[in-house]
Amino acid sequence: MRVGLFVPCYIDAFEPEVGISTLELLERFGCEVDYPFDQTCCGQPMTNTGCHAEAAATEALFVKNFAPYDYIVAPSGSCVHQVREHLTAVDQTEEVRAVRARTFELTEFLHDVLKVDAFPWAEFPHKVGIHYNCNSLRGIGLAQASEPNKPFYSKPLELLKKVRGIEFVQPSRWDECCGFGGTFCVFEPGVSAKMGYDKVSDHAKAGADYIVSADSSCLMHQKGCAERIGLPLRFIHIARILNGARQ
Repeated sequence: MRVGLFVPCYIDAFEPEVGISTLELLERFGCEVDYPFDQTCCGQPMTNTGCHAEAAATEALFVKNFAPYDYIVAPSGSCVHQVREHLTAVDQTEEVRAVRARTFELTEFLHDVLKVDAFPWAEFPHKVGIHYNCNSLRGIGLAQASEPNKPFYSKPLELLKKVRGIEFVQPSRWDECCGFGGTFCVFEPGVSAKMGYDKVSDHAKAGADYIVSADSSCLMHQKGCAERIGLPLRFIHIARILNGARQ
C-alpha cells in the first residue's frame, strides 16, 4: 500500500526524530511511504482560534498533496482529528471526503489497519505512564475516556504491551487534559501551566520514569512544566518506542 507521511509542523521543527521513527516503523511493516515535500500545516491553529475560513488554502494544499495515496498517516492525533473532523473550509468534493476518510493517526493505523501483533526489535525497560491527547481520546477514539459508562480500551496501550520490559503505571486522573490545548496555552497561559503542573505531578506520584504519548505537542508542554517544578520525568513519543528506542 502507498502511504503519504504527514509530519505536523511542531514535529518538523522541534522533534524531527519522531517523524523519522514513524517513517522507519511504517517501512518495517512493508508500507511504501512517500513524504510530499510541498506539505505544510493542516490548518488546526487557525481553526482553533476561530479563523476557520482563512484555512481554506491550507486545506486545499493538504488535499492536493495527499489525494494520490491509499492512506495518509501522521504521528499526531490532534492533527488527524483536524483533518477528519474539521477540514471543512473547502468544498466537500469526493476527493476531499476521500482524503479525510483515509487519514489515520499512527497508532490507530498500526492497530486497526495493519493489525500489528509484534514489535520484536522493541524493548523499553522503564516505568511508563501514558498520556492521551484530548483530541486523540475524545475526538478519534484512540482509547475510551472515563466519562461514558463503556468498557475501557486503549490502542496505544495494546501496542505498548507488545514491547519487552515496559512496566505501566497510571496516574489517578489519567484522562485529564494536560493544559496544552493548542492555542489555549497561548491565550490562557496561567491556567494552562497549572493544568500541566497537576498532570506531571500526578504521573510522578504514580511512579513514572517516562511519560509516553502519541502527541508531541502535549509532551513538549508537559516537559516544560516538569522542568519548571523540578520533576525528573522524561518524555518520549510512542513512535520512538515502537521503533526500538530504549531511552
